[in-house]
Amino acid sequence: MGNDLVKRDLKHNWHPYTQMKDCEDLPPIPIAKAKGIKLYDYDGNFYYDTISSWWCNIHGHNHPKINEAIKEQVDSMGHVLFAGFTHKPAVELSEKLAGITPKDLTKVFYSDDGSTAVETALKMSIQYWQNIGETGRECFLSLDRGYHGDTVGTMSLGGADLFSKRFEKLFFRSYKAPTPYCYRCPLGREKDNCSLECLGAMEDILKDNAGKISAIIIEPLLMGAAGMIIYPAEYLEGVYKLSRKYNVHLIADEVAAGFGRTGKMFACEHAGVQPDFMCLSKGLTAGYMAMGATLTTDEVYNAFYDDHDKLKTFYHGHTFTANPLACAAASASVDVFRKEDSLENVKKINKKLRSFLDGIEDHPLVGDTRCIGAVAAIELVKDKKSKEPFGLNERIGLEIYRMGLEENLILRPLGNIVYLFLPLSTRSDELEDIIRRTTGIIKSLKAA
Repeated sequence: MGNDLVKRDLKHNWHPYTQMKDCEDLPPIPIAKAKGIKLYDYDGNFYYDTISSWWCNIHGHNHPKINEAIKEQVDSMGHVLFAGFTHKPAVELSEKLAGITPKDLTKVFYSDDGSTAVETALKMSIQYWQNIGETGRECFLSLDRGYHGDTVGTMSLGGADLFSKRFEKLFFRSYKAPTPYCYRCPLGREKDNCSLECLGAMEDILKDNAGKISAIIIEPLLMGAAGMIIYPAEYLEGVYKLSRKYNVHLIADEVAAGFGRTGKMFACEHAGVQPDFMCLSKGLTAGYMAMGATLTTDEVYNAFYDDHDKLKTFYHGHTFTANPLACAAASASVDVFRKEDSLENVKKINKKLRSFLDGIEDHPLVGDTRCIGAVAAIELVKDKKSKEPFGLNERIGLEIYRMGLEENLILRPLGNIVYLFLPLSTRSDELEDIIRRTTGIIKSLKAA
């Protein structure tokens, strides 16, 4: 069954972020079922889902409470348009999201995924300023290593050249500030003598261009696609203060960091930040359904609320906005956090991850280790002293992926960054096994 499925797959399917030529030697693995933090193929082999199926699975696969919520919902309604109509799952989910996000985020706009959640925030921010008469604010300020999605608008804000280089002619203009990448500090500082001078570069941009900027967009604390860069909460707090000082919106892209990944329900909580917009997806439905959500404030919402001027309407939407099945899954997921005390388990995961990283940091190819919540990252380098990275064509990531599969691990390194992005439900015995297997892979790596 499995081999036949692979042949049929490769005849028609084009997989994401995959050089399909590699599939001749390393074909996709046909998965028959999933349970907890494990995936199972047709031959009965299991694989630890150590990257949460691209950062979206939170409570483990095939969770009974979420399964039950979806089954109950599908018996009454699969989908209905959300323009001029509403339904119980959307109402209940919005109430729950407003109850767990920063207090001023009272309005929820649903979309399809992380990119569309961000695009929604961008459009809302731009139109807000137009609606109140400040028509000159048509640009955004982001970090030069940031990643906010793969649509043209979100790529315009990012700095992941590997993902977006080919499409630069399509991008709109945006301002870029240096990323607070502590291991490779853009200002040459070391962690023990850093005073967040990198915030000065962002303020310089704002000083000269605040009247042109609609919003600052940032991934709070954890920059996933950039290489699992983890920066200090003080930097995030500083960005928030700059947004208030220069009167620009702050968009918190919590698509990857949200829903407990960093040890708080949302990463903004580490710095007490109150954004004007928060973008959610991935863990929103616990990895069950595609869905995005953009939360904003009454102040933003009220700028679109008008008796006479129809041009103030937010003319934006998606066919599957507030899909009832996705809403039911997301609502059940929020309930699971409370019932299973998921955030408390993250503390236990974090403690073991930090011990794991301490045990491998002396390896000659390990340049840096970083950890937050249920996320750990190892930056591999050719030389510790010079911090020289492995080149893209050296394909160390592909080799580690192959080695991981041999050890029943799903590791998909970001170039030379090996990482664990664990489901919050990971048990202690499972984590110890994952750490043992991952340690073996790292220690087997040899210098060129």
